[in-house]
Amino acid sequence: MTVAQRQQSVVEAYALIENKQERLGAIVDTARTLPPFSESERIAEHLVPGCTSRVWLRAELRDDTCHFTTDCDSPMVKGLVHLICECCEGLPPAEVARAEISVIEALGLWRDLSGTRQNGLRAVAQRIRQHAVAFAAA
Repeated sequence: MTVAQRQQSVVEAYALIENKQERLGAIVDTARTLPPFSESERIAEHLVPGCTSRVWLRAELRDDTCHFTTDCDSPMVKGLVHLICECCEGLPPAEVARAEISVIEALGLWRDLSGTRQNGLRAVAQRIRQHAVAFAAA
């Protein structure tokens, strides 16, 4: 599976919810079920610079595939970051490194976000790609 295929799957799942606000609410509700990082995981190494909300992203390579976990101090941002990670989860580093991650735009939510939130989500996508590039080179 590619990142584009994974994004399409996520979009199809959430597109069943026609109202954008309800769709965003469902994304936030999903994020609330995710386990938070422990204090020992909330370290500078995992903090994504460029985000207004504090976003922590942990990446690891297992069985030649990328795996991401995330936490955030904003439920909405946590949900959006989780969607981005979900599109890259379990895929080979080379696939993630070259991917255009556009799931938030495809869901029709991008335009409704503030410029600072957009910049933060771009920073998360960039950090994911940086991890993937490093994993591919290893």
